[in-house]
Amino acid sequence: MDHVDAKYVSLLSSRLEKFKRVKSNLYNFRCPICGDSQKNKSKTRGYIYQVKANTNFKCHNCGASMSFNNFLKKIDTSLHKEYVMEKFKDGFTGKNFVVDKPILNFKAPVFKKKKNIELPKASTSPNASGYLLSRQLNPSEFYYAEKFKKYTNSLKHTFDDVKHDESRIIIPLFYNQNLVGFQGRSLGLSRVKYITIMLDDDAPKIYGLDEIAKSEPVYITEGPFDSTFLRNSIAMCGADADVDRWGISNPIWIYDNEPRNTEIVGRIGRTIDRGDSVVIWPSNIDEKDINDMVMCGHDVQKLVESNVYSGLEAQLKFATWKKV
Repeated sequence: MDHVDAKYVSLLSSRLEKFKRVKSNLYNFRCPICGDSQKNKSKTRGYIYQVKANTNFKCHNCGASMSFNNFLKKIDTSLHKEYVMEKFKDGFTGKNFVVDKPILNFKAPVFKKKKNIELPKASTSPNASGYLLSRQLNPSEFYYAEKFKKYTNSLKHTFDDVKHDESRIIIPLFYNQNLVGFQGRSLGLSRVKYITIMLDDDAPKIYGLDEIAKSEPVYITEGPFDSTFLRNSIAMCGADADVDRWGISNPIWIYDNEPRNTEIVGRIGRTIDRGDSVVIWPSNIDEKDINDMVMCGHDVQKLVESNVYSGLEAQLKFATWKKV
């Protein structure tokens, strides 16, 4: 597998459920096209593999079969555009890689009207502020939507049925001072705790990106709430992203303290393999995430800073920490 394919398999891996490397040039995961088995969530019948000089995708559940180029295009169009440019730059041609030569049209920019969030602060809602304060979070940093579906549809039609609406805490995602998306955190007994809405599909799905000093080490947490307890931090609102493309050169990844969670263990392993720094929690910490650690009285900034590892040292700490 050439280095470009290997790079983009790695970048896509966080989007693929239960992704794992079986052996050199063979990767296994739950098929994102058919969703794989609905009865058995541990079934993984999607594969990326190499045949001669070509990288391919195949699902043994739905039968989908295509080149990696077409698979990447189907799963992540933005990442695919970068992939095509990098392949073209390297002068690659091949039987399973058929794309038009990139057309470089430089047109006058069209400036979109910036979106701002037009909602009351969470501090104005007793229900929302009560929840946030109970988690030692600042209600003035978040917003409140009494009717989440109606508010979402006012910005982007997403829900066909708005009869059974609900209130949610709104976590805004800004990029270049423009509202590009938001997360809605449920306040009731909803089956879906977090719903992420992107108003710009090409924008980063990252919380706090406008507020950091990118030239300094940047702490990257799994959830927005956790990131508020650390200096110079952001949060991934979904899968891991290639943060280098957003100007972050020294990321420090912080995953939940779940050594028996195969998905988290896999993500940490891939982060170490990339050469990035990662926090490996010490054995005396029982809490699952940063918010829980704060609730238990830990100085999380000090705790994080004293447990950052990379390279061989990270591999050794990781081997001791994980339980799967």
